[in-house]
Amino acid sequence: MSDSQPQQPPPSPRNGRGDGGGQAPRPPGGAPSPDASRGRGPGPGRPPGPAAAAAAESAALLLAGARLADGRLVDVRLGGGRIQAVGAAGSMPPGASARVDLTGWLLLPAPAEPHAHGDTALTADCAGPVSYAPDEVQRRATEAALLQLGHGATAVRSHVRIGGAHGLGPLEAVLQARRSLRGLTDLTAAAVPRLLTGTAGADGRAMLRDAVRMGAAVVGGCPDLDPDPAGHLETVLGLASEHGCPVDLHTDGGDPDRLARIAAMARGLRTGVVIGPCGGLSRLPLEAAHRAADRLAEAGVRVTCLPQGDCAALERRGLRTAPVRLLRAAGVRVAAGSGALRDAGNPVGRGDPLEAAYLLASQGGLRPAEAYEAVGSAAREAMGLPEVRVEPGAPAELLAVRGDRIAGVLSLAYSRIVVHRGRVVARTSAVREYCDSAVAAALDLPRQGRMEPGP
Repeated sequence: MSDSQPQQPPPSPRNGRGDGGGQAPRPPGGAPSPDASRGRGPGPGRPPGPAAAAAAESAALLLAGARLADGRLVDVRLGGGRIQAVGAAGSMPPGASARVDLTGWLLLPAPAEPHAHGDTALTADCAGPVSYAPDEVQRRATEAALLQLGHGATAVRSHVRIGGAHGLGPLEAVLQARRSLRGLTDLTAAAVPRLLTGTAGADGRAMLRDAVRMGAAVVGGCPDLDPDPAGHLETVLGLASEHGCPVDLHTDGGDPDRLARIAAMARGLRTGVVIGPCGGLSRLPLEAAHRAADRLAEAGVRVTCLPQGDCAALERRGLRTAPVRLLRAAGVRVAAGSGALRDAGNPVGRGDPLEAAYLLASQGGLRPAEAYEAVGSAAREAMGLPEVRVEPGAPAELLAVRGDRIAGVLSLAYSRIVVHRGRVVARTSAVREYCDSAVAAALDLPRQGRMEPGP
């Protein structure tokens, strides 16, 4: 099976242990079936019904012996799609709960993906023109969301181009993918028109309204690509205000006047405004960048940066990332997204939130915990999702990574277990072995997923 096709978690062994070496308890409510990897959802070509999804979420699951970011070793009981209890490791007998042994794993709030492009994902290797037939777009969007789920993102915002020759077809396909993925991951769509102003933009304006009626949860836009950027902004924010939708704008951020206008207009929008990737802010003179950041902070505008590179929604203008430390110092809430996933914007894009956090820590000057916050709580906040903490009452959206510190898992985040709505929905197991030699034995080289002695 190729790397681009997620596999279902393995069935449960009798002993109920999950040690990262392939011995995983079957997720309560059932693991993703092979059909889910092909975009058809579990079962005979359809997503789980409301009753099945509710039953899966209500099933109890015990995560035993996990380490938290603050160093504590804990047991965590999940049920009803939420964290029911957190106690010292070994304090919670499994009872009727399924049990996952997380000894040696770091348990974190699950990351989210605030800036994906499911309609164009996985097209970099196309021999000819990219197909935008609805079934092809649905397949790509589904596979991309599952890849990102395998990395840990239990919620994905997919920016979808509308208009032009393809009209609303790609959006309809992504919305169908969203329905097929219900219970595995939360996929939402942001409708992104290009031209909205003047006579030529009449179709775009009508199509954007139709997109919201169809189910696009977010109103997007590309003011940089419209001959009248100010008019483009007015149209997007006016429609968002009318329908009570949040706004997510693609902008390079290299025009201080445009950023000032966005900030001024955003103050009156209660649903919130996110802009990105804003790499152009890094090219501004320092004083101008500081002024722009202050205006964005005052207006409550959030920024989503793309540490892994540009996205195809904007012409490539260099690969510089938004000045995250400058923005954070001004009080701007900064999230990090992945952007392109193997498409024209980045033919080797991984769609991995932990890689985005790694780049923020290794190149962006953030501490590891701050970098993870950008793909975790800040990303969820930018998407309007509730905060996740490993404490009772919080949503059971969790990521377990083999390791004991955030810095370590950002460096070597291979083995992962993903929990969505209180059940295990994805697992990635990595095993590192070294050849038998006197040197290896003498140094006791580490092995990931070393098997425990059997009976």
